Amino acid sequence: MMKYLDRLEEIIIAFLIAAATVIIFIAVLHRYAAGLPIPGLQDWMLGINLGWAQELCIYMFVWMAKFGAAYGVRTGIHVGVDVLVTRLPEPWRIKCVLLGIFGGALFTGIIGYLGFLFVWENGMHYATYQMLGRDVSEVIEGPITPDLEWSTWKIYSAVPLASFLMCFRFLQVGWNFYRTGELPHHDHGHVDGIEENTVDATDMLEEYEEHKFEDERKRGGVK
Repeated sequence: MMKYLDRLEEIIIAFLIAAATVIIFIAVLHRYAAGLPIPGLQDWMLGINLGWAQELCIYMFVWMAKFGAAYGVRTGIHVGVDVLVTRLPEPWRIKCVLLGIFGGALFTGIIGYLGFLFVWENGMHYATYQMLGRDVSEVIEGPITPDLEWSTWKIYSAVPLASFLMCFRFLQVGWNFYRTGELPHHDHGHVDGIEENTVDATDMLEEYEEHKFEDERKRGGVK
């Protein structure tokens, strides 16, 4: 189950990054092409409305940032131990780390709860009642976005969803640390999909000396 959740989290982030990049590229290309004084082409380009592209990309980057924060907790980007904590006795170090992780879980849990209340009162309440066939005459429908004309509660739902996921990741990291004593560590120099080939400097030097000796022997410098 956790493997599928991790994979889904990565797919969401990757999709948002890729889609936003493509949309921005198309919007910039359209704006440039629409300014070219080419009969027919310019009129056709001006007839294409991409005014919604900027707004959509902003929302996509917000979602990407929120879910990226949860990914950062899972991979160890947001969880670390500073110099002072590492110098404490082992029992105190464990307590300080767990306290810090619990603080992160508590904070993100509160943000998720408040975010859910905001989303619920901002239009989710109306959409839910309408879907269930209940009376919505006294319920506020909620605003919509300027260009896309989407219900804003759908956009703002990134806050409670990602915050609750981030809270869960903090609890997950805390539980693993309590059981194993290890925190997730993020290697900034590692790129997924690229194999790491470690090379020993001593082996390189010995190989260089061997090649140099062979070259000198072939030239007659060494008998």
